[in-house]
Amino acid sequence: MDDVVLRGPLIADGTGAPAYRADVGIKDGVITSIGDGVSTTRSIDADGLVLAPGFIDMHSHSDLRILAEPDHLAKVSQGVTTEVLGQDGLSYAPVNDEVLATLRGQLAGWNDDPPGFDWNWRSVGQYLDRLDQGIAVNAAYLVPQGTLRMLVVGWDDRTPTESEMDTMKSVLAQSLAEGAAGMSSGLTYTPGMYADTSELVQLCEVVGQHNGFYSPHHRSYGAGALEAYAEMVDVSKRSGCALHLAHATMNFPVNKGKAPDLLALLDDAIAGGADISLDTYPYLPGATYLSALLPSWATEGGPERALARLSDVDTRERIRAEIEETGSDGCHGVPVDWDSIEINGVRNDHNAHLVGSSVHASASRLGRSPADLYFDVLVDERLGTSCLMHVGHEENVQAIMKHPAHTGGSDGLLVGDRPHPRAWGTFPRYFARYVRELGVLSLEECVEHLTGRAAQRLRLTDRGLVREGYAADLVLFDPATIADTATFDEPRQQAAGIPYVFCNGVTVIDDGTATGSLPGHSLRSRP
Repeated sequence: MDDVVLRGPLIADGTGAPAYRADVGIKDGVITSIGDGVSTTRSIDADGLVLAPGFIDMHSHSDLRILAEPDHLAKVSQGVTTEVLGQDGLSYAPVNDEVLATLRGQLAGWNDDPPGFDWNWRSVGQYLDRLDQGIAVNAAYLVPQGTLRMLVVGWDDRTPTESEMDTMKSVLAQSLAEGAAGMSSGLTYTPGMYADTSELVQLCEVVGQHNGFYSPHHRSYGAGALEAYAEMVDVSKRSGCALHLAHATMNFPVNKGKAPDLLALLDDAIAGGADISLDTYPYLPGATYLSALLPSWATEGGPERALARLSDVDTRERIRAEIEETGSDGCHGVPVDWDSIEINGVRNDHNAHLVGSSVHASASRLGRSPADLYFDVLVDERLGTSCLMHVGHEENVQAIMKHPAHTGGSDGLLVGDRPHPRAWGTFPRYFARYVRELGVLSLEECVEHLTGRAAQRLRLTDRGLVREGYAADLVLFDPATIADTATFDEPRQQAAGIPYVFCNGVTVIDDGTATGSLPGHSLRSRP
């Protein structure tokens, strides 16, 4: 453990209170003193720097990369010391052998499928044990509802039997008892989207009984977005479970300027006693796997049946009409604009020429229709392709980030040829663009959103604030130069203006350089 004093930083303590100057002492992994005259074996001159709690990434897709590349430079270099895994209803625990094999293919566009990787867990507890073998940041985990449904019900679009429902609730309860912080859903992804409201309420009752929270990627961020948000609020009210809305945006042309409608819905629910929070990322494009645009019926039964449908001429035409003309549920009920869909990661080298271009642009260059190119790529890549969706609105992003229930989440994918730069730049971008450049948030407000408020949602009683006795998860940054340098063309770029990051008292970024230390561990919730 480091034994350090930070001399003279401006402390933004995570509460939103005005920043103040003081020395801070760190020893044995905790903050031991705040004030002048601290002595120690190492002193860091922090004059001109802001000291904040380590940033908490409330929506992360590092489930595999944090194990395959545990030094985790993308996150530690931007000041993240805790992240929440198991998002969007799809991750790798709890599973059996068959479900794991399916997920490895389905989620390759999010996480890759590293050759030679040791998949030595099946339960949530075993996955958390694997994290404890050495990672650079701390990690909490949400039980993915789509994976849970896959494990018990399979890929069928139907209501679970009473026995299956009991089994899902039992596995969920066991996973929460093993340390999961709550449950996530991906209600535009199969098979999670096959769950109706009643099924979600029953599962969330279990989550609430374990003092967890529900974090849904709800049924639509496009047409029907407000109705989809309202359904999640209803689930929270009926189940008594706290609600945390994942990447709570209002996207696609149909929702331009409609953030106030969402915030009014949430304010009414909060005023009525609902426990609601949300996270966003400070960018306009979203990211997912390319096959997510397919209608749910086209992927029922699992990836192999989906690939068979995509290889059938008549079925292709049915899918094309739904995607391009009607608006599939996988594409949030909005007819696809192929100009807005950019392929940013492929598995096969011969498809590398598609990376960085929209489906429309690539199809035009090749003399093909966008739909045919889309279908052929999915089949050739066995659904393992990722994409950017250029569907956001700046006014909505700014309005939502100012809300008092807001926290930060990168939603970042760390794999692919050109992953979304939010994986490397989310947290410094908040300060560079929305604090320093635009003044949407004050420095203290922004720190609170990204630290103390997130820790409160995670029910962490010893993290998220600069307090004596708290874990020394800390970041020192220069408020004049902190900035995201990751771009859509060059996304894997370390942030500027963040010279020091500590996780559990250990320096993981030291004078701007990663140390390779692995002081992080799982953060297990206790009922």
